[in-house]
Amino acid sequence: MNKLSFKLGIFIFIFMIIVEAILFFFLYKSLADNRIEEVMDNLLSRGNSHRDVLEKRFDKSTLNHVALMESEAKTIVVITDTKKNVLAKSEPVNESLDSMIHSNISETSHQGLILHNEWEENDYVATVSPIRVEGNIEGFVYMFANTAIIKGVIRELSNQFMLAGIITLFLTIFAIFILSHFITRPLVRMKRATEELMKGNMKVSLGYKRSDELGQLANSIVILAEDLERLKEERKEFLASISHELRTPITYIKGYANIASRETLSDQERERYLRILKEESEHLTLLIKNLFELAKMDQNQFVIYKENVYICEIVQKVNEKMTPLFKDKQISFHISCDPDLQVDVDPERFHQVLINLIDNAINHSGKLSDIRLNVERSKPGFITISISDDGNGIPKEELPFIFERLYRVDKSRSRNLGGSGLGLSIVKEIIEKHGGRVYAESELEKGTTISIELQEDGDI
Repeated sequence: MNKLSFKLGIFIFIFMIIVEAILFFFLYKSLADNRIEEVMDNLLSRGNSHRDVLEKRFDKSTLNHVALMESEAKTIVVITDTKKNVLAKSEPVNESLDSMIHSNISETSHQGLILHNEWEENDYVATVSPIRVEGNIEGFVYMFANTAIIKGVIRELSNQFMLAGIITLFLTIFAIFILSHFITRPLVRMKRATEELMKGNMKVSLGYKRSDELGQLANSIVILAEDLERLKEERKEFLASISHELRTPITYIKGYANIASRETLSDQERERYLRILKEESEHLTLLIKNLFELAKMDQNQFVIYKENVYICEIVQKVNEKMTPLFKDKQISFHISCDPDLQVDVDPERFHQVLINLIDNAINHSGKLSDIRLNVERSKPGFITISISDDGNGIPKEELPFIFERLYRVDKSRSRNLGGSGLGLSIVKEIIEKHGGRVYAESELEKGTTISIELQEDGDI
């Protein structure tokens, strides 16, 4: 039997049996001791009662009356003088009774004492009560009870405990059966669900709604399945997009290479085709570089080396690098930056972020348009870097997806707009590794603003 329910049931059963056995033992011992103590107290009380009668009138008729009264009971009374001579008895004194009567008594209080209570070893238990008349001890009242009475009480108690034990055993087995199935049934469902996940079927439903740990585990498996399904779809889309992105420049390169190799081409035409080949190879190089960057991020091999820097110094270096491109595209670049603002960032990576965002803004801006970079303290302890353009803008429904890999708002113009479709994804990954956030705001026909929020002058 390798079933979890069986193993769990056996474990709980053994544990419960041990616990119940210990509890039953102590309970049985406590009840048995109480019953024995009750019998001995009643025996002593009965002897003291006879003693009280004899102390008032210690004569032959009273002695016989006491013996006669006790002859109808299950107990035995023997009354002796101080020399242990029998004065009256309810039954004949046998050897066992005589040995108890003649046992040494060091001192006896007026309340009497229990003489023998070893009920398991002897035939009788006994108590003795002294008879005092005018301050002098005139004799003793011995009370005896056959231990068969006590043994019968204990036997009855044992039978009751045995019956209770059998009932408890069956109830325990039933409870364990229900409990083990209650616990293992959802676990079995989860096992089957994970097996389906292993087979590639991500659409699993457990139909299990509880707020305990098992419910949370089931909910986690369902969420995991949904995430895996989403990742599976994203992977399909990503691979399809990558195939397209790689196939397009390769097709261009192959086609134009064939054309450029023709001997009939003029030098001017060959130069034009070679320029196209160069552009396509650069596009392919950029795509592969970005894919490599994302792969390193996915494998947590993307290292961030933070330094405390003045953000405007990085902005100025970016401006110097991008100035020729702005002139070529006839775009005006405006910078507004507080020179005192400091942040903890990786300068090289943050330089890459700004280049990607500005390049993205250039690709979506026409000639004679403006691009604005603004750095300010947006709220206490935080700075915001915003890059705005005057492009066509992004539809509201597209905004949540623009940071996804290979996502383009205008699919039909992807080649004309340039870029690999991975720039914003890389930006998002880098900023999140810095502990910041990046978000976009846009309005159709008015332009787009992409903002980065970082913690100022401290751990980001």
